[in-house]
Amino acid sequence: MKFYKITDLEQLTGIKAHTIRIWEKRYNLIEPARTDTNIRRYDDAQVKKLLNVSTLLSQGYKISKIAQLKDKEINATILGLQQGHGEDVINKTFVNDLASAMLEFNETAFEKTFSAAVNRLGLYEAMLQVFYPLLYKIGVMWASDTAMPVQEHFASAIIKRKLSAAIDGLPTPAKRKKKFLLCLPPNEYHEIALLFSNYIIKAKGYETIYLGPNVPYENINEVLKYIKPNYLITFFIAGQNEKDLKEVIKHNISLSQKELTVLIGGSAENLKKIKIQKNTQLLHTPADLLNFL
Repeated sequence: MKFYKITDLEQLTGIKAHTIRIWEKRYNLIEPARTDTNIRRYDDAQVKKLLNVSTLLSQGYKISKIAQLKDKEINATILGLQQGHGEDVINKTFVNDLASAMLEFNETAFEKTFSAAVNRLGLYEAMLQVFYPLLYKIGVMWASDTAMPVQEHFASAIIKRKLSAAIDGLPTPAKRKKKFLLCLPPNEYHEIALLFSNYIIKAKGYETIYLGPNVPYENINEVLKYIKPNYLITFFIAGQNEKDLKEVIKHNISLSQKELTVLIGGSAENLKKIKIQKNTQLLHTPADLLNFL
């Protein structure tokens, strides 16, 4: 069984650490184990309970009332929120259900919630409203911190598989006027944003060449010269040295092709470090990519 620090709970649930401590003392909401040095340790069941509590609080429930409910009653109340409530409520419930399934490595439950979110919202909106918020909770999305790498890998693997299947289900691109090359540079492995970009572009009917993660710069330049795309899309999500990032496009990617525009996404911290050139643009959100289609 994995144990979590109170800072992990804060990141996953959005509930401040000092608030969790108060609830433990005042309401006996959860009772963490302690290390030999008296540091709190929480298990999966306690994290799941706090995820549900977070959902109920967002809908106006008082913590004093929630604390009186048994776990089964809390779960039943959560299920009731999914009936006839607004999108914000339902999306938050989706996120917390996915997080709970992730903590248990419950692939069946994760895929069931994934499908429910996509059926309700469509893949594009589900990515924005549900899956990115989930990944943000565990330190991924367009950022880089990974507080719980095993659970992250489990959730990311399923999402990548689902995105790949959705891409395979798209019709053959009909619009040939724009061609996009998509790849991640060396030592970049967080592929979800790149896959989602591929889905967005192909769904709009444009041609893509997908190279995937961790591609050496010399290989990227070889492909650029051979296929002459209109756009190169890449992401810098892992922690990067500021000096290297400021010059990375200038020195490592050939910009001799006059019609090439380099679109760069990544963590907010990395995007601040990148030196923008005449034919480069930053992608802060998926909506920025849509502007080029």
